[in-house]
Amino acid sequence: MRLKPDFLYSKIEEEDLRRKQTRTIGTPEAQSRKCSGQEEDMAVSNTKLRTLYIMKTLLERSDEEHVLSAAELEKALKAQGLTADRKTIYGDIETLESFGLDIVQVKGGVKAGCYIASRDFQLPELKLLVDAVQASKFITTKKSRELISKLEKLTSENNAKQLQRDVFIINRPKADNETIYYNVDRIHEALSRDRRIDFQYTEWSMEKKLVPKRGGRYYNVSPWALTWDDENYYLIAYEEESGRIKHYRVDKMRNVTVSGEVRLGREKFDGFDLASFAKKTFGMYGGVDEKVSLLCEARLVGVMLDRFGREITIVPEGSERFRLTVPVSVSPQFFGWITGLGRGVSIEGPEDVKEEYKRYIEGILERYEG
Repeated sequence: MRLKPDFLYSKIEEEDLRRKQTRTIGTPEAQSRKCSGQEEDMAVSNTKLRTLYIMKTLLERSDEEHVLSAAELEKALKAQGLTADRKTIYGDIETLESFGLDIVQVKGGVKAGCYIASRDFQLPELKLLVDAVQASKFITTKKSRELISKLEKLTSENNAKQLQRDVFIINRPKADNETIYYNVDRIHEALSRDRRIDFQYTEWSMEKKLVPKRGGRYYNVSPWALTWDDENYYLIAYEEESGRIKHYRVDKMRNVTVSGEVRLGREKFDGFDLASFAKKTFGMYGGVDEKVSLLCEARLVGVMLDRFGREITIVPEGSERFRLTVPVSVSPQFFGWITGLGRGVSIEGPEDVKEEYKRYIEGILERYEG
């Protein structure tokens, strides 16, 4: 008798259903194998968890001054609902060593056990990072605490306590909003995508509020670098409107968006030396670039090296003075820096810069005459 196709399909479906039921319900032997398999899976899972928790405990609680014994590791595992004997624990430690963790085992003595010997960051390095975060005025107090908390996770709990130092300078100004983080993120996006950005630029008002410049009109610039100067973050960008390289304080930028337009000014930045730019620009205020000759008292050698770098050429003038010529973006801020050094330094040239400095000093004196 010839079977119809739909009858065959029906039989196949019945057979599939029977097999599924057998796998689900199964014979006692099948049920036993199933339970055994589940137990094996559970054992493997527990082994993995145990090894991971041992690693976590060592990373968080151990260092050279705080050695953890097998009994202490066993106690930590019990707190997570896991059990292990000493032999198993030492086997897991060997696995972690093979994985690449630098674990030192201390044998014998009062405090036998093990600890993490080296980490990605050493404690002095983390202290430097914590101090840098706390000293940065553009990072809000809230964000400072968040960043420091993350840094603390890179060392043991005991070492982390040494990082929990409040080194905030009394009355030190800290930013009160987190706009800067979003600005930096969008600027980096524009840099990676080779795109321009649009934003509003602000300035302080007499009411101590940041208000938009140029009547709120948006700036359109091509970002090329981010730099840090005088405790502020600056964007270095090319402005098509003026055809010049300009800089903007990132914390004064508002409503930053990435434009669909491709960046301009690449030729301006070919060979651009950001370090030299920062050295010659005082307070990130632009001016006319000049090579200025200065005559200084010997005691100011350190001041000049700190400002212009060790690459400058110092020409002694006897034992009491020295001369140097440095690239400077001549601006009122540069003149203010020179004035702050008093009689210890004088501008020797070029002549037009000397004359401009005289007018700067005379303008200040006029405020105090009569």
